[in-house]
Amino acid sequence: MTRGQGVIIDIHGHYTTAPDPLGAWRDAQIAALGNPAQAPDPAGPAISDDQIRETIEAHQLRRMDERGIDVTVFSPRASFMAHHIGDFETSSVWARICNDLCHRVAELYPDRFALAAMLPQSPGADPATVVPELDRAVTELGAVAVNVNPDPSGGHWTAPPLTDRSWYPVWERLVDLDVPAMIHVSTSCNPAFHTTGAHYLNADTTAFMQLLQGDLFADFPGLRLVIPHGGGAVPYHWGRFRGLAQALGKPEPEEALLGNVFFDTCVYHQPGIDLLLDVIPHRSILFASEMIGAVRGIDPRTGHYFDDTRRYVENAGLCAESLAAIEEQNARRVFPRLDARLAAQGR
Repeated sequence: MTRGQGVIIDIHGHYTTAPDPLGAWRDAQIAALGNPAQAPDPAGPAISDDQIRETIEAHQLRRMDERGIDVTVFSPRASFMAHHIGDFETSSVWARICNDLCHRVAELYPDRFALAAMLPQSPGADPATVVPELDRAVTELGAVAVNVNPDPSGGHWTAPPLTDRSWYPVWERLVDLDVPAMIHVSTSCNPAFHTTGAHYLNADTTAFMQLLQGDLFADFPGLRLVIPHGGGAVPYHWGRFRGLAQALGKPEPEEALLGNVFFDTCVYHQPGIDLLLDVIPHRSILFASEMIGAVRGIDPRTGHYFDDTRRYVENAGLCAESLAAIEEQNARRVFPRLDARLAAQGR
């Protein structure tokens, strides 16, 4: 591989290796649903800085160093969001605890991690209820992005589409704060949909189709949304989406959406990355790996980790300009608060 110049930014990481007390606290919270007297301390679990260092340095940070990744945009574990459990208050307390923990990671390693916050969504709750935690995460914790779950029901899809006006307070606040959102579902409680093999990819594809059907960016031209996992089925079926846009009387998706919608490179084989880079304009692709996430093993065909996506990107024959855009410049443009954070560090 030939390393591009500048800062290598991975825009999609989760704290999948969080210290055990976090999971134990969540188990206790769930066990106490319906019996508030048994609820664990709402302040959250006791986790020391040393415990954080141990879990980060042995896992994410070690892999970042091995792969030459400088900075990761880091959010709570996606499957742990589990917005379908409990009610809004359940999610509100849980989101605060998880965001505070990832903030501590970014404070302990300010040159390596930047916070992306989860939101306290809940099935049937007005999306506007997440705005206070969004504000807190950005203005108090320094979050550079948030994750938005288009299906808080956990695989039953009871929420209105992302273009519905009920979402507008969220989009308006994101624009005001100049913060992008990654569209990312959580655990599936529907046995028909495996969480990472089906639900995640279904959601990526569904979100794009919702955006294609609507006119969200006419109302919010400054809104920036990242669809992870390479966009789900979208690049592979680009002709289908172009044809559907035509049938719906919509402009070409590249014209209507790809100034506001971005795909990441969490695609775990070389032909998939090659297709993504061939179909989607390079200005709309952001480097990411979601390392130590859904796919953690080593590919026996290559001898490398499936999620070592930088290897695929740098083996794709890109020109230096495109490589720098995907590995750094696009992220700095889409995540301006991350750019400001890096600039303050002299990078």
